[in-house]
Amino acid sequence: MARTPWPIGAQRPLDGAGALTSFALRPEDLRTHGVVLGMTGSGKTGLLMVLMEEAVRAGVPLLVLDVKGDMANLGLACDRPGPQGFVPWLDPTDLESPDNTVTPTVDSVAQALDSQRTRGLIPWSLSPADCAALNDSLALRVLTPGARHGSPLHLLSGLERPSTRWSTDPDAAQSALASALSMVLRRLRLDSDPTSSRAHVLLSAFATRRHQAGEPCRLEDLVQDLEAPPIEELGALSVDEFVSKPQRAELAASLNTLLASPSFAVWREGCALDVGQWLAKRSDGRTPVTLVSVAHLDDDDRAAVLGLVLDDTLSWVRTLSGTTALRALVVFDEVYGYLPPHPANPPTRKPLVSLMKQGRAFGVGVLLATQNPMDLDYRALSNAGLWFVGRLQTDADRERVVEAIAPSTPRRARPKARGGGRDPSPEASVAPTLADRVKSLASRWFVLHTAREGEGRGLGLLRPREALSWLKGPLTLRELARRNGAG
Repeated sequence: MARTPWPIGAQRPLDGAGALTSFALRPEDLRTHGVVLGMTGSGKTGLLMVLMEEAVRAGVPLLVLDVKGDMANLGLACDRPGPQGFVPWLDPTDLESPDNTVTPTVDSVAQALDSQRTRGLIPWSLSPADCAALNDSLALRVLTPGARHGSPLHLLSGLERPSTRWSTDPDAAQSALASALSMVLRRLRLDSDPTSSRAHVLLSAFATRRHQAGEPCRLEDLVQDLEAPPIEELGALSVDEFVSKPQRAELAASLNTLLASPSFAVWREGCALDVGQWLAKRSDGRTPVTLVSVAHLDDDDRAAVLGLVLDDTLSWVRTLSGTTALRALVVFDEVYGYLPPHPANPPTRKPLVSLMKQGRAFGVGVLLATQNPMDLDYRALSNAGLWFVGRLQTDADRERVVEAIAPSTPRRARPKARGGGRDPSPEASVAPTLADRVKSLASRWFVLHTAREGEGRGLGLLRPREALSWLKGPLTLRELARRNGAG
């Protein structure tokens, strides 16, 4: 578990005066969760990459939820020394030379990129050797739910695959089952609530009986159970009174239509959904990083997939012992639309709110990033103790961030009021300065706010270090598959 501070960049006071000094982040600050905000071009992706690189270097396992497709840049171009690390990722038909080469070739562009990276690392006392060390310590697996390029994810594994959880942790097994059934019912556009949906309760009863008896539990088996129920009663009612035979026949027909759909088959292929196993310590000493890429999916499927993964994450967290160290980090890049204010309630909202409230006690931090802060539930984000605020475009965005941060600013920052009156509130003394700084920030500069008291705490300006990884941008499904091979 991480304790040594992470050198992530340089800092100076919020007023911009004074020389830059090195800044090392205490990893336990991320145990109380973090938020990265910034518009396109603010350097948000670079900062996220630096934080993930330091987690890998410190041996902190990562679960990365990638909506845009560029978090798989982690470790990119580090698997081979020098320019050769860039060559496999350069498309000869779409070359752009960073040094304005007149007729760029793969070799010339790779050489220019390598030189550019080396120059960028020198001010931070880093070198290509550190890039190689990062690659050697990284065990990255990219999962691509709903796609056979890359590594598919069996999203119904909590329902369809046998699990030792039924004997070792029945509550976690039941939770995984409920999440899988909810996803199935959502695809059928039926009520998916585990407590109010009669279809969910009935299917859950059938599936639980099968798992506890050690019987197969595929969707095909549940269709058969709907036609010939293996139990007579559910609660205080008979099965026929709880869900009539015509209603069961209609549900069975809907499930069968789903099963017959060729596009649904890939959702039932691939590795099991088991976050605890994904983040488990490896025998080779490398840091496990599991990245779930959903950039290729539509909005509804993205929310459904990420909701399932977060539900399983929460179940795993609740099995852990308490700790004050950072045990693992969940990174969610572009959380816009997935943690909205009430009453919006996508499948991701409930587990995210629960992780923000409960994760810190078990050493599991959550790092959220977005360029659209207006759509975030700030009541949930009140649990975050670490904020990185980059350039924001609108007054509304800036005011929302000031509203979230200023009330928790340490009271020692307040100036004395004139005329012997009462001291002004922290909001009155800090908010204008904070809003002005956010408005005038240059690219790759962030206002850093840490809620914890002590040296280097409070408000300041942060310049993240150069990333060791090559920030190529979003990767295609084929490139994601290749990145799996490189890891």
